Amino acid sequence: MNEKLLDIIKKNIPDRRLLINGASKRAAELSRGGRAMIPVNPQDEVSFLDIALEEIALGKIVISAKKQAE
Repeated sequence: MNEKLLDIIKKNIPDRRLLINGASKRAAELSRGGRAMIPVNPQDEVSFLDIALEEIALGKIVISAKKQAE
């Protein structure tokens, strides 16, 4: 995992649980055949989670909490 990406992400998403849930959902989408929103070299061994985190850091994926209806 790239520490620079994590620093960028932490500035935008301070809630760790929200980040974990969002990144894991995106990584699951990628593992089921979802198309990456960033260039990925097929010859590189990059995990789906690393791709998801890079997408979040670059602003390609936005993670936000849903507000509960009263």
